[in-house]
Amino acid sequence: MTLGPIQRGRGDPTMRTGRGIAERASRTPDGAVSVRFVETGGGVDVEAWGPGAAWVLDRAAAWCGAEDDDAGFDPPPGLVREIWRRKRGLRIPRTGLLTERLIPVIMEQKVTGNEARRAYRRLVTALAEPAPGPLRLTLPPEPERVAALPYYAFHPFGVERRRAEVLRQVCARTAWVDEAGSLRSDAAEERLATVQGIGPWTVAEVARTALGDADAVSVGDFHVPNIVAWALAREPRGSDERMLELLQPYRPHRGRVQLLLEQGGIRPPAFGPRMEPRVIDRI
Repeated sequence: MTLGPIQRGRGDPTMRTGRGIAERASRTPDGAVSVRFVETGGGVDVEAWGPGAAWVLDRAAAWCGAEDDDAGFDPPPGLVREIWRRKRGLRIPRTGLLTERLIPVIMEQKVTGNEARRAYRRLVTALAEPAPGPLRLTLPPEPERVAALPYYAFHPFGVERRRAEVLRQVCARTAWVDEAGSLRSDAAEERLATVQGIGPWTVAEVARTALGDADAVSVGDFHVPNIVAWALAREPRGSDERMLELLQPYRPHRGRVQLLLEQGGIRPPAFGPRMEPRVIDRI
């Protein structure tokens, strides 16, 4: 539950999850790494391979959410409290890898989940580099190679020029972006928000995983306001403003509540057709 949100769909070549196990390939400041997390009776066993192994092992507890402070989270009787009781293992991770998280999140802007996951798989495959170790995973895209691609090279992946330019801009400034991982979460989020093409939704999606921000709410999401409005007020549709109003009593754990509702399978009533996917590479 804690590491699962890092994975971009079941076909993500950079990550594999199963019952009690998560395997991930990443690019750390010290180099490439493959890492395996396995639940045990006494906690989590972690094993890593590659130049970045020591870097990840030093931060393994943070990746698993052990540094997530939920001591003040005491939801009132009701749905949120019940989901929290059933999913006490859910924690907010802190990977410290901002650019790595930004790449797939930018690809998810303003498109359906299936479109975004397919585009990310295509990008990873096109720039495929095997991760170190025996896990047979593929490394996430190297930012320098992404920045060097012309915008039209993203077209076959299903990514239009606007998102492609944001990706290229972020990856060209990867050192400046990743440096924010050493800042307080609010300062890091302010830095990300100064990048053209990165708004509140993108900042929240990155902050909740890379920065460990349990209060980060996905403002601007297509589904989340409806999920929150239905779960907390039995209103089938909600706006960002209504969502924030309903989540206000849960500060500084609003992002935690969002995750709990999503993990709890809360779904508002469906009205009308779903959002139609756009096949960018056929335009």
